[in-house]
Amino acid sequence: MPAKGRDRQNRRMSRAGVMVLTVLSMLAFAGNSLLCRAAFNSSRIDAASFTAIRVASGAAALFMIVQMRSASRERAGSWTSAFALFAYAAAFSYAYVGLTAATGALLLFGAVQATMIGFGLYSGEHLHGWQIAGLACAFLGLVGLLLPGLAAPPLQGSVLMLAAGVAWGVYTLRGKGSGDPLLVTAGNFLRAVVYAAALSVATLPWATLDGTGVACAVASGALTSGIGYAIWYAALPRLKVASAATVQLSVPVIAAAGGIALLGETATLRLLMASIAILGGIALVILGRQRPR
Repeated sequence: MPAKGRDRQNRRMSRAGVMVLTVLSMLAFAGNSLLCRAAFNSSRIDAASFTAIRVASGAAALFMIVQMRSASRERAGSWTSAFALFAYAAAFSYAYVGLTAATGALLLFGAVQATMIGFGLYSGEHLHGWQIAGLACAFLGLVGLLLPGLAAPPLQGSVLMLAAGVAWGVYTLRGKGSGDPLLVTAGNFLRAVVYAAALSVATLPWATLDGTGVACAVASGALTSGIGYAIWYAALPRLKVASAATVQLSVPVIAAAGGIALLGETATLRLLMASIAILGGIALVILGRQRPR
């Protein structure tokens, strides 16, 4: 085969590989919501124990991945970032005691993107045209979702999931430019084990465990968190900034579909309309950032 033909084939294979990695990572991120919700639906595990097992399993998986990739003993991460990671994981677990997979994922990723956008505005960025309309649309969608009513999600769980999203947004912002993202994440997971263990000790009188709950927590930590992040960081350098941001908006949709198909959840009209408003509005803000002025 001529050299040009081989180059074109390699580029096509590269694009196909990036697409596969991206799809797998989005499935993994949605899987976190499904596994956490399944644990509280089908087992007696408490939120603190789920958090501790998830964080420890994620730390173990990431440590092994880093060791297989490189024998480097370099230390990465920080205790502050590890606390933000722990705060996300703990709030995420406690929120899913009462939220459906779809509602939780929507609130989580909406809060993450809102935190990123808010930090950009604080740093001097300005919104223009459709971006302003998109931000207003997303805000109205969130208000509509949380307004009191029969179809409204539990307020406590909603606030906890919003807090989880803010914590993950802070964690993401702190990680920008901090070096190898996989190595940094592995270091932060290892440190977060200390915080998660402290939470487990503090809530020990209320701890409950069973095989199903532990299995869900291990899968959430090792597979959909540890391996999921490794896959995402492999795809991320080959994605444009706008593509990387907007593709993550598919996670609530995947979680909603999984919740309906696997957990017997139902999609309400309120959730559907809020999803369109929140995800569509955020997409307008993100895509507007990439247009030349």
